[in-house]
Amino acid sequence: MSGAIVKLTQSIGFLGTGNMAEALIKGLIAAGVVEPTQIHGSDPRRERCDEMASRYGIHATTHNEDVARHSEIVVLSVKPQILPKVLDEISPHLKPHALVISIAAGMPIAAIEGRLPAGTRVVRTMPNTPALVGAGATAIAAGQHAKDDDVEATRSIFAAVGMTVVIEESQLDAVTGLSGSGPAYVFLIIEALSDAGVKMGLSRYNSLALAAQTVLGSAKLLLDTNEHPGRLKDMVTSPGGTAIAGLHTLEAGGLRTTLINAVEAATNRSRELGALAADKK
Repeated sequence: MSGAIVKLTQSIGFLGTGNMAEALIKGLIAAGVVEPTQIHGSDPRRERCDEMASRYGIHATTHNEDVARHSEIVVLSVKPQILPKVLDEISPHLKPHALVISIAAGMPIAAIEGRLPAGTRVVRTMPNTPALVGAGATAIAAGQHAKDDDVEATRSIFAAVGMTVVIEESQLDAVTGLSGSGPAYVFLIIEALSDAGVKMGLSRYNSLALAAQTVLGSAKLLLDTNEHPGRLKDMVTSPGGTAIAGLHTLEAGGLRTTLINAVEAATNRSRELGALAADKK
């Protein structure tokens, strides 16, 4: 699990300033991990650069090379399909001993290292979209040249937008299937609960609000108490009561199996996409 947020002295550059990069920039500044003047960002659109500079006080440019030249930590926050081109573009301009952090889904560490100077320290991460509201879950995996300090610096960056765990790269596909894709499963569950409330006579507004808050509150209760979910479930479930009637229906419908199968399918798809990414030259 993530620890305390530590202030960083290094300059940080973001190659790409889309939603996830902006969430990180916003979180880093709000948490005091870095000052705005320590942050550099690039985007092909001049208007986006002006927007980011005005909103957060960072250095923004349309040139990836400029970010690489000025940053001791470089965050690869571009789409996976253009990452090989971007890596080739910045490779000659990286600072000596720069740390490179990837948030590009599916791109193996070896494929990234292969396009950068020999010995470059690379850390690969898998964040998820709740990072946009400071409630993200990020898994971190170190490349062969990354040091403990590099992992801790990466944890400090992503702890600004949620919690972190450190794992082996071989486990990142499972993380993608669980927490990377997981928000989509939860949104579907919330939507279904809301539909059920409407069917039972609640207004759409009240039903959706109650469903979303119930999911949020239940997750917070589990995290704050560190209780096993089965024990918390039993606390809600009275003999012959309403909850056990609902749980019986969920078990009959195969909810557990369906969710397990969903994570497995997403994990396998992540492996397929990673293999395709590794094969690209």
